[in-house]
Amino acid sequence: MEDNQNGRQREFTPVGSKKEAEFLEGPHSRTEEGYFLFNVLKEFIRGFRKLHFAGPCITVFGSARFKEGHQYYEMARTLGGEMANLGFTVMTGGGPGIMEAANRGAKEAGGRSIGCNIILPKEQKPNPYLDRWVDIEFFFVRKVLLTKYSYGFIVMPGGYGTMDEFFESVTLIQTGKILKFPVVLVGKEFHKELYQYLQKLVTQKTIDAADLDLFLFTDSVEETIKHFEKYAIEGFGLKKLKKVKPMGILGESRPHATASDLKQKEAK
Repeated sequence: MEDNQNGRQREFTPVGSKKEAEFLEGPHSRTEEGYFLFNVLKEFIRGFRKLHFAGPCITVFGSARFKEGHQYYEMARTLGGEMANLGFTVMTGGGPGIMEAANRGAKEAGGRSIGCNIILPKEQKPNPYLDRWVDIEFFFVRKVLLTKYSYGFIVMPGGYGTMDEFFESVTLIQTGKILKFPVVLVGKEFHKELYQYLQKLVTQKTIDAADLDLFLFTDSVEETIKHFEKYAIEGFGLKKLKKVKPMGILGESRPHATASDLKQKEAK
């Protein structure tokens, strides 16, 4: 624990991260590490079964702390609706703030809205605009699921978590670990110093100039829509979805569906 400026103690190990924190302390007994791996596998299986019919998603990242009426909340709400209108399922971390706004926009547009909710002691609980969500205890499992079903990423203003998600997305693309999915960094004023820092990385030769082209930096909803039309829908040959029946015995279920759903290949 550490005292903050107001003299109150801060706990830097949230209750929800206890198992993960214990695992990362170092080697444990074979039994303990086997049990941990079993729990991780169980989370992956539950996530795969819950999200198997999610359809091509656009994942929206952003702060949990912006409230309704804030310019970025309202922009995320608009973008959520526009992504749903393109036929995408809107996926978020499932919590409040920007996540809620994007899910809300998708829901209001008649689209599909899903979330991968991380279990934390505060701030994070499923928002009321989700057709379906899965609760995840381990951050690394959640990050895999948010990436696995996505054909593009929208990064709204946020904090540590949002920056982690942004840099992981572009790093995976830069290193060829995932395909070149479109990434949009929204908020030119908010991210001004961040973009200047990235330009500095180019001058210092720690990244290539071409790496700045791995994402679109914009404030424009219209530009964002065109970017996803070109690099997600046309780029990956997405088409109208042929409905596939879920298998209840495997725990599969289909979120709320619309006529404008997209597909790349049939899930079986």
